[in-house]
Amino acid sequence: MRGYVHVYTGNGKGKTTAALGLALRASGAGMKVFIGQFIKGQQYSELRTIAHDLKNISVKQYGLGCFIVDKPTIEDREAARKGFDEIRQIIKNGKYDMLILDEINIALYYKLIGLDELITLIKEKPQQLELVITGRYAPEEIIEAADLVTEMKEVKHYYQKGIEARKGIEF
Repeated sequence: MRGYVHVYTGNGKGKTTAALGLALRASGAGMKVFIGQFIKGQQYSELRTIAHDLKNISVKQYGLGCFIVDKPTIEDREAARKGFDEIRQIIKNGKYDMLILDEINIALYYKLIGLDELITLIKEKPQQLELVITGRYAPEEIIEAADLVTEMKEVKHYYQKGIEARKGIEF
């Protein structure tokens, strides 16, 4: 089966959730999935479920927390660099049918990873590998290289009323 390149971007909620839903579907079909989370370094509820119940899905975080409000540190840059290098090796080993690069568009936006590097990875991915890219600010070059692009658009969000992130819903 030929694999395609998906992009979930935009300022609305649901990019990671869409990718996780796709991972769940792929796992149910017997596919092996690797999720590399860039920027993120926190424990999210879905990670517990994946670790305990979904043996076809592996997750690794390449972030140290969440610096989105501040500027990335040297350590943030090193974590992203190490993660991207590891992703290249994961692709080479051919163990996975689907690879999700969660929030990698944010890593591009903050120049933690070079755009040319991700474009090369897309062009050189094995034909059968399904590649999913998430995060706000997808560059036009990534959109052009993708086979499927979905933009999440925020129309209304309860954060605007001061409601904070809730366990089981946002994390």
